[in-house]
Amino acid sequence: MDNQLVKQLPLKLRGGAKTATRAQFAALCWRIENDQLQICLVTSRTRQRWILPKGWPMNKQTPAAAAATEAYEEAGLRGEVQDICLGVYSYTKPNRFNNAAIVALVYPLHVTHIHSAWPEKGERRRKWFAQHKAAKKLTEPALCEIVANFNPKLLGR
Repeated sequence: MDNQLVKQLPLKLRGGAKTATRAQFAALCWRIENDQLQICLVTSRTRQRWILPKGWPMNKQTPAAAAATEAYEEAGLRGEVQDICLGVYSYTKPNRFNNAAIVALVYPLHVTHIHSAWPEKGERRRKWFAQHKAAKKLTEPALCEIVANFNPKLLGR
């Protein structure tokens, strides 16, 4: 079998129980500024921690497309998303009943447009960081590793 990329299809998750393990899709938003790789992080709504834009599966959207939608809604960023999962990390999200287990898949988004207004601007801050600083701002160890090891040249760029 040769090394060819497989086109992603929309992902349907069965069950839907709010207490079961659930999937989210995150966008690793990147750009090159003054020959330096930069990563954009946003703050979470409640605790104001630095995170990647991420959200739930969306009807008839691939995971990468859903991640790109979240990048616009949470950070006002648009660009070229790739159907290549850079890695997976997990975390727990408090809900009314207990802590829900979340598995997040990370997709690269090369930012080509930065909006000055976006849907969640009043709820979050966005900031560009050098790659090593972005990795240090994140709290989930597996996500820190994904960001620290990201290399856009491996994407064919």
